[in-house]
Amino acid sequence: MSRKKHDPLFETLTITAMGNEGVSIARNDDGIVRFIKYGAPGDVVEAEIRSRRKKFADGIIKQILTSSEHRITPQCEYFGVCGGCSWQHIEYSQQLRWKRQVVEDVCTRIGKFPHPKIADTIPSPKLFHYRNKMEFSFGSSSWLTEEQIASNEEFIKGFALGLHIPGRFDKILDITTCHLQREQANLILQSMHDKSKELSLKGYDPRTHQGFLRSLLIRTSECSGELMAVLITQYPEQEHEQIFLEWWRQINEIFPFITSTIHCINTSWSPIAQGDIIFSSGPTYITESILGITFAISPFSFFQTNSFQLNGFVSEILHQACINEESVVWDLYCGAGTITLPAAKQAKKVYGIELSESSIANAKHNQTVNGITNAIFHAHDLHAKSALDLLYEFDKPDIVIVDPPRAGIHDMLLQHLLSVSSPVIVYVSCNPATQARDIAILSSAYEVTSIIPVDMFPQTAHVESIATLQIKK
Repeated sequence: MSRKKHDPLFETLTITAMGNEGVSIARNDDGIVRFIKYGAPGDVVEAEIRSRRKKFADGIIKQILTSSEHRITPQCEYFGVCGGCSWQHIEYSQQLRWKRQVVEDVCTRIGKFPHPKIADTIPSPKLFHYRNKMEFSFGSSSWLTEEQIASNEEFIKGFALGLHIPGRFDKILDITTCHLQREQANLILQSMHDKSKELSLKGYDPRTHQGFLRSLLIRTSECSGELMAVLITQYPEQEHEQIFLEWWRQINEIFPFITSTIHCINTSWSPIAQGDIIFSSGPTYITESILGITFAISPFSFFQTNSFQLNGFVSEILHQACINEESVVWDLYCGAGTITLPAAKQAKKVYGIELSESSIANAKHNQTVNGITNAIFHAHDLHAKSALDLLYEFDKPDIVIVDPPRAGIHDMLLQHLLSVSSPVIVYVSCNPATQARDIAILSSAYEVTSIIPVDMFPQTAHVESIATLQIKK
């Protein structure tokens, strides 16, 4: 009798590898690939296959029959639901190993260009409490775990504060502790839960555009010890919402370690955690240091989130670039100048280009504060045709540093880089797959001389990759 389509399919699988998106990989008896969440290489598991395609299928672990020798107990109680630290169950030496393997796999399968041996992944000095920025969302619908549903307990509806469930823009996992942020930040997060529930406040519903509370941002500095807390809401309409805002404006009396308290209003439908500042106590920025350069970081500007790894990360980029006092450098997608300004200390002239006007404003401010005069910044969309007109005005580069978003470099810009023929390109990426795709295009004129994975995000599947390209002679 044939199995009905809706009947569950269970398979006994041996996990053999970790994949580019963080899932573990196995093959069934027919050799068909299975992508299994939260597996560890060496696990033998009973998996339920949830989604099937012709060449692969997705599944979840129902039971671990034999545990991998590299599997460890996760620290976080939300592991497996939150989705943020999807590798927290794998010992750190193996995380580093598989991040290197991910970079090598995409170079081989996607890039298909000749490349040297991939270097070992540079480890992070700190494995937990390393993030200098966390962004939490309020919601009107809290995600309940299978354990919570089975408990038959009553849970508060209409409010949640935490992190988005992967793939669900409307569901928030209610959490009170995150092991990736500073412990002081967890005290703020817990206090926000308590006060919000005490006053029966409503979280924002992206479907109806209703709900007072929208987002909570917490930024910290390893250099200065500063802590910025940013609350984003809609306009208060009820008395208990105004009472909450009065409490928020004095929260540094409860937590004296908060150096900047900010309240922003956002009435747009956009899910991005930003808004107009209507109240601030303390400076509207915190300061961080990279290689002796001071950076002022505003509430919504981009800055690398692992302060403990930053000096080593930027040092490696500059080392690969081989900048000297006669070098003209282009830093494309420069953000607030985290690479641009240290490069300017070594170069003749550096051009920094970035889409975000607020980031460029930060970069120019940081340039002035540090007395750097040989950096030129522009706010411009590098994926717009008009960007080419701007680039033509620049001095011809000896070195191009690119650090694009996850989607990679627009083909128009890739073609321009080929025509410019800079002797060296250092391609920094948070997505090795799109990096490999782009390098495959550049490899018509360039050869890859080194690829170095860097772990900026321990406990997660994310890996940074620094690729150095030399123009072919």
